[in-house]
Amino acid sequence: MESGSVFEKVSEILVDQLGVDKNNVTLDSSVMDDFGADSLDVVDIVKTIEEKFGLQVPDGDIESLKTVGDIVNYIENKK
Repeated sequence: MESGSVFEKVSEILVDQLGVDKNNVTLDSSVMDDFGADSLDVVDIVKTIEEKFGLQVPDGDIESLKTVGDIVNYIENKK
């Protein structure tokens, strides 16, 4: 799976769940700081990622997923 497609899917999830402007989503964007997500939002995002990508994200890994790039890299390393 190429990185662009993972990034696109992660961007879509953030746009859908947080209502952010797709043009504001970059690999350096912080999900909490830049998009105002709280811990419940993050849990919902992780659940969606698990469903879309067929992954299991252990609770201990969620804290390391701070930026869009962290999420994309995590998914790519698990595929």
